[in-house]
Amino acid sequence: MSINSGFKGLPRLIQIILLLIPGVNWLTEILVRGSAALHGKATLQLIVLIFAILPTGILLGWIDLFSCLLQKKLILT
Repeated sequence: MSINSGFKGLPRLIQIILLLIPGVNWLTEILVRGSAALHGKATLQLIVLIFAILPTGILLGWIDLFSCLLQKKLILT
């Protein structure tokens, strides 16, 4: 089981709590996107993973919070 599918299997409230806490949000982003890159569409996931590591990761984290509220998954995973 990958971290990406494990994150998708979590209750929505836990996903939102993980994405609300700034340091945990960044770590969750990197782990889930890294796992998705290893188990799926690697090119797109690697590009988004690079954006998550850079300072744009803070903005991406907030976008993912709203994506999680609507779709129960991170954007582009």
